[in-house]
Amino acid sequence: MKKIAVVLFSICLMTGALVGCTEADKVSENVSQEADNFNVLRRLAVINSRTDKVEFELIGAFSLHVDQDDDQIEVVAEMEDGSYKKHIVGLNENTMYVVEDLGGAKVNKYKYEVNYIPESIVPFKVVEKD
Repeated sequence: MKKIAVVLFSICLMTGALVGCTEADKVSENVSQEADNFNVLRRLAVINSRTDKVEFELIGAFSLHVDQDDDQIEVVAEMEDGSYKKHIVGLNENTMYVVEDLGGAKVNKYKYEVNYIPESIVPFKVVEKD
């Protein structure tokens, strides 16, 4: 009886894993990664919801991190000369933010990349024994 329960549980887990990952999820992850690598032109607008006025706007290639604990947005923007600037925007109950992709991202839902850092690979020698 325990074996049947374990097999059924395993089948349910595998089915959930296969069904849970949709094409949209893959593309969304790839677009987010491209944006975090400064490859997507975006606009960030922080809006005061009481006055309907834009309090802060940033247009460019930037990476965005929302810190829920501190109620703030941390933005790292890439400048034309290759330098970077960090902006921290505080949020409160009267503000909201919107991020818009202006240029879009050209991503491939099937592509993935594995990078090996040569300095971190320990060399080894293969010895053949007869």
